[in-house]
Amino acid sequence: MQQKFNHQPHIGRRILAALIDYGLIYTFIYVFLMSFGTPTTMGGYSITGLPILIPIAFWLLMTIGLESGLGGTLGNSIVGLKAIPQNGRNRKLSFSESFKRHFLDLVDMSFLGLPAILLLKRTEKCQRFGDLWAKTIVVKMSSLETPATSRS
Repeated sequence: MQQKFNHQPHIGRRILAALIDYGLIYTFIYVFLMSFGTPTTMGGYSITGLPILIPIAFWLLMTIGLESGLGGTLGNSIVGLKAIPQNGRNRKLSFSESFKRHFLDLVDMSFLGLPAILLLKRTEKCQRFGDLWAKTIVVKMSSLETPATSRS
């Protein structure tokens, strides 16, 4: 069943959710590089070959996997937000919808998240680039009808 929402940007919650999600992802990548990487002449670490797929797989699991499999990323779940289709149906996103949302995270989070913040404030349904491409919205979980109430 479709719902009508009073669209709010939830900027503080969305920033906190992103900090949680990407804090975990970056921490994993850092530990992985320090544990399995080769020191470079510039003082960093690098990984080559197939092991480079491990951080990518972790990113896929923590963003797209959790969102399409369980209904939300860890960060969104902690702060009480959920991404749903923009038609307002309370359902988990498909792999494709979630992939589109998160593929553009780099663009949305560039320049300290300014592109996303500007779009959240200026679009009718408070969407960032990833949401616009995926045709999704982010709402408070508490605003969603439960399956029992949506049937009545």
